Amino acid sequence: MAKKTVVVLGVDGYLGWATALHLSQAGHDVVGIDSLVRRRWDRECGTQSLIPIKSMPQRVALWKRLTGRTIRWRPMDLCDARAVTQLVQEIQPDALIHFAEQRSAPFSMIDLPHATMTQVNNVVGTLNLLFALRDYAPQAHLIKLGTMGEYGTPNIDIEEGFLTITHNGRQDRLPFPMQPGSFYHLSKLHDSHNIQFACRIWGLRATDLHQGVVYGNHTAEVAMHPGLATRFDYDAIWGTVLNRFCIQAALGRPLTVYGKGGQTRGFLDIRDTVACVRLALEHPAAKGEYRVFNQFTEQFSVKALAEKVIDARAAHGLKTTLRHLPNPRVEREEHYYNAKHQKLLDLGLQPHYLGDTLIESVIETVERHATRVDPVELEQPNVDWRRGGTAAWRTAPAESGPRPVVLVSPNSRPRRPLRPADPTRAAQPR
Repeated sequence: MAKKTVVVLGVDGYLGWATALHLSQAGHDVVGIDSLVRRRWDRECGTQSLIPIKSMPQRVALWKRLTGRTIRWRPMDLCDARAVTQLVQEIQPDALIHFAEQRSAPFSMIDLPHATMTQVNNVVGTLNLLFALRDYAPQAHLIKLGTMGEYGTPNIDIEEGFLTITHNGRQDRLPFPMQPGSFYHLSKLHDSHNIQFACRIWGLRATDLHQGVVYGNHTAEVAMHPGLATRFDYDAIWGTVLNRFCIQAALGRPLTVYGKGGQTRGFLDIRDTVACVRLALEHPAAKGEYRVFNQFTEQFSVKALAEKVIDARAAHGLKTTLRHLPNPRVEREEHYYNAKHQKLLDLGLQPHYLGDTLIESVIETVERHATRVDPVELEQPNVDWRRGGTAAWRTAPAESGPRPVVLVSPNSRPRRPLRPADPTRAAQPR
């Protein structure tokens, strides 16, 4: 297809980096934008990627050396409205891939500052982008990463964004009723509403990719060199369930299932994520169109996912056990779940399905980097949906002292670390 100028917002992240490489390799002119705040959150949360990742200057220089292709990289905060406007005015992009958001549900549930930061960062950043597109690039195609978590778990089939409703003898096609599960998921829903409004009122064009849980770390481009690696998060704040299971299996620990394990979600391979973004780019929305693609390839319950990991290990004569923990989230643990995901298949997506081979390859990756695993992060979850950050969040392991409270704004006053919880004191009623 014709070469396009594509801005990848959040290029330093797990999916942003893999997507930028994929689109650059496909011949597009890629401009990468990131505030690098995710790296700061790692330092403040005491977390780190299992796989070491290079700095952005090192990454783009290595990509240039290996392929001869250039990713134009610049640091920028999407909440800086003036910088966003100047970017759009200067670059005049054909498309923008928007990954630049705080993406952790547990992070958003720690306390009021984290909930506020999540919603301000995500909603205001996207609003800045929409106004800049209205004024300086109204023909550009916005491809926004949403989440299947916007839907919740309704007791009806989940359609792709819209639902035809008959009420009192009249019929209309309306946005699907959403039931988000955290302040993070709420921020993504607010984005969806704002983007849909901008398309309807200003004639912008947008694709909202309601993505499931992504697993895997290798794409054809990332696999070219270890220095091109993308993130591997496994901890209780940033990690995903399959990553946690694979690390626990590799270290011979029980797989920790929250609650009964009946929670069902959509999942997809990272190779399918970059393919879906490229398909959306190659088949843009029409002027004034807001469309939703449900972006996942398979559905699993948490317990079924754990059993797949157990079976993969058993094939090599290795025994893995399963342990149920109290669920820190407020969610239905047994529910109906049937989400439609046909539109990307119709555009030509050829899915990679989860199998023993991929699970084994992830576990092999874990084994190569086992010395970087923080065993504390594999134990109890440290954020509770009802109470916020638990004692495990507020305090680091004894040998390293208290965990600092995350600063969420340049204008926030630093606060003293909270004292470790006193197990001898009874909890006070709320």
